[in-house]
Amino acid sequence: MLGIIGGSGIYEALGFENSYEERVQTPFGAPSAPLEVGDVDGTEVAFLPRHGRNHQYDPTNVPYRANIYALKQIGVDRVIATNAVGSLREDIPPRTLVIPDQLFDRTRDRPRSFFGNGITVHVSMADPYCPHLTGELADHADATDAEVVDGGTYVCIEGPQFSTKAESEFYRDRGFDIIGMTTVPEAHLAREAELCYATITGITDYDVWYEGEEVSLETVLANAEANEGSMSDLLDAIVGALDESPDCSCQRALDGAINTPPEAISRETREDVELLIEDYR
Repeated sequence: MLGIIGGSGIYEALGFENSYEERVQTPFGAPSAPLEVGDVDGTEVAFLPRHGRNHQYDPTNVPYRANIYALKQIGVDRVIATNAVGSLREDIPPRTLVIPDQLFDRTRDRPRSFFGNGITVHVSMADPYCPHLTGELADHADATDAEVVDGGTYVCIEGPQFSTKAESEFYRDRGFDIIGMTTVPEAHLAREAELCYATITGITDYDVWYEGEEVSLETVLANAEANEGSMSDLLDAIVGALDESPDCSCQRALDGAINTPPEAISRETREDVELLIEDYR
């Protein structure tokens, strides 16, 4: 099953058939909204609005752990997310799509792991986005009329405020390409859940570094709406074309990564993460 995390416009554009609502509870609470499950071009897809149906969760307070756990719980093995981001490069203008292959974390207040509380797990995040899934997205770039950039580094800030000019220039000096608020900790949690994870980002603005450019909610929303159409075209093309059984290291991410002996893990902790570690007992 494929999971899609994004805005309601994506769900409406993909044209789900035989859809139904799946209400899920997890050890980490309820997800942002009930999952919408249905068929898209013959593929079973579960859709989750990251910020809730009424955009009630800001980037810091999205229930990321519950979201990823809920997708895993109903049988999802691959996730494609969509994100609205700003551009840190003049040659990547608004309404461009970027498929990042690296990220840099500047968040402060978000739990990034399912583990802890008596179990230590060290997963590799060298390649934070699934190379197989990002490659599939890039291969279908011609499905949209928008310009698509293959590769780039996504710097994720805490938000919900936009950057200061000093911060924006700092990130540009470091060579980062795009800036947003929502790929962390989704990418980390997806890896711990052994899900292939990739994202399609849509440029809504030039952040605040560009001379004469001021980021406003009005500008962001207008460009985000245009980007949703382009993202939907790309998603529609890839959904039916995905390999049904990818041989991907993302789906073995916990192999050799659990540093706590099974007998040392408490019953309470085991119950919380059993879904994730059951193959490694």
